[in-house]
Amino acid sequence: MTPFYRIIGLGEVLWDLFPDGDHFGGAPANMACTAAGLLGSSGSVKLVSALGADQRGREAINFLEQRHVDVSEIQITEAPTGSVIVQLDDSGQPLFNISVNSAWDSIAWSEHWRDLTANVDAICFGSLAQRGITSRQTIQKFVGTSPANVLKVFDINLRAPFYAADTLIQSLKLANVLKLNREELSVISEILSISGDSIDVLKRLQDDYQINTIALTQGSAGAVLIHYSETVNVPSVPTTVADTVGAGDAFTAALIIGLLKNQSLTEIANFATNVSSYVCSQRGASPMLPDWIGGY
Repeated sequence: MTPFYRIIGLGEVLWDLFPDGDHFGGAPANMACTAAGLLGSSGSVKLVSALGADQRGREAINFLEQRHVDVSEIQITEAPTGSVIVQLDDSGQPLFNISVNSAWDSIAWSEHWRDLTANVDAICFGSLAQRGITSRQTIQKFVGTSPANVLKVFDINLRAPFYAADTLIQSLKLANVLKLNREELSVISEILSISGDSIDVLKRLQDDYQINTIALTQGSAGAVLIHYSETVNVPSVPTTVADTVGAGDAFTAALIIGLLKNQSLTEIANFATNVSSYVCSQRGASPMLPDWIGGY
């Protein structure tokens, strides 16, 4: 019998306002879209979030449904759908101006989610949606309620000034998988007063917070994956960069699926870098995936 995987993206959903137009975004939402594309009929991907009762909210629902993401757990609130003004530097790296008091700041806990967390294989969450107390409490309760064998993926996704040390520490305690980039590693090592090179810091995080798997993305320098005592380092995949928005989220989606399918660490790392490289070659964070990307 073919395994069926159930993945949840938990947190912000929004629109990235680029100079050339609006693009769908939000780290857990981007992850959900890519995961749904990679899984196809072999899985179900839900997004737990909140949208406004406005045009952007309706467009977000339509976008998610087109990407085969289950929207049944998205709350509709009086607050507006989130948006981010995005400017790109000469290398395609994004600069973000994130709106405040957005719908995703007020994700309210629902008691029926206890059943949802009991029947899921992976939950992906980050730090941005925890900037407000309501969503922070909901996210931490959602992850904390899930069974120990669930992949609890903390895709740290730091967006200054919307993070705090205590939230990061609590999220690390809840997680058993951590994904971050070089800039985020520098910030978290300073916050936690951990010194040493990248591998030293990663292994210290692994030991201090009982994290089974850590993925460090390094842009053109490739990626490092640590899974228990095994470490692999893979190069990046050359590509013509349109923008890098959503590339890390695509990497996270492929990482989650590879871990669920118990693939080798090298296979996971190579496939994740291929998926993220393709996203870099496209405008926007959640492009439709071509057939050649395939899956595991």
